[in-house]
Amino acid sequence: MTEYFTPIPFPLWNEDKLAFATALGRSFRETGFAVIDQHPIDPVIIARAIDASKAFFELPEDVKEHYHDAADGRQRGYTPFGVESAKGNANADQKEFWHTGRALPEDSPYRATMKPTPHVAEVAEFDAATHAFYDALDQFGAQLLKGVALHLGLDEDWFGDKVQSGNSILRLLHYPPQDNPPPEGTVRAGAHEDINVITLLLGAEESGLQALHRSGKWLSVNPPPSAIVINCGDMLQRLTAGVLPSTTHRVLNPIPERARFPRYSTPFFLHFNQDVMIEALPGCVAEGGKAEAPITAQDYLMERLREIGLVKA
Repeated sequence: MTEYFTPIPFPLWNEDKLAFATALGRSFRETGFAVIDQHPIDPVIIARAIDASKAFFELPEDVKEHYHDAADGRQRGYTPFGVESAKGNANADQKEFWHTGRALPEDSPYRATMKPTPHVAEVAEFDAATHAFYDALDQFGAQLLKGVALHLGLDEDWFGDKVQSGNSILRLLHYPPQDNPPPEGTVRAGAHEDINVITLLLGAEESGLQALHRSGKWLSVNPPPSAIVINCGDMLQRLTAGVLPSTTHRVLNPIPERARFPRYSTPFFLHFNQDVMIEALPGCVAEGGKAEAPITAQDYLMERLREIGLVKA
């Protein structure tokens, strides 16, 4: 850990909400990232989801390809190795992944644009394990946004009705072993920013994650096993007129002695409801932030998906 990523104990939220919100906001302002220790997500739920994820990625390529929905931007189901690339990067990331989305009620107005997550028949526990993990991260993300709201001088429930039906995604990531260790300093996932409001990341204890500080220095983010990494996304940056920055980050290739080990991580991308208008908060503009033109969450998402190649222009 560096001095920039001092873990914030989540129990502080129940003891002193303002102190927790201040610590979270300070970390976000400095690096765009925060490390939350003693998070409330049940380790059994995490373990079951990781086990199910590993079982899925061990399936034959032709079976996994059955769940590949390229026509719909790969927002649900499987994305093969070497498809996604960082914005402006010609080289594809060295990963494959799965997307689980929100289970919407039958009468939801969002069903037209938010497809259901495919059922995985080949891994018996996959659906239940991954949806339970999704729900736990979704609930914790909503709690964390209460702290963000307080830091911004808003009512703690300000985000509540703006994310409750958001197009949030649980991404199960697999970076395969590398039989021929790559040159030191090369990347598994290119430098990028996240599109969404906040990202909750478990599985970052395997080294490689780095955040680009405004000083130009790359900072390694290596949280303790009991912690979860949180970072601001572009939607939160836009909402706060840049006061809370969406920081560029990357995943380095491992050192040679770790190259033959796979890397797994499970980012949860928390999104606004699709019809939420992302418009700079007056308080953040008054603080010196730079406002951008208002845009709906759905329009902004599609704009960014085209930029990273998951949706064709």
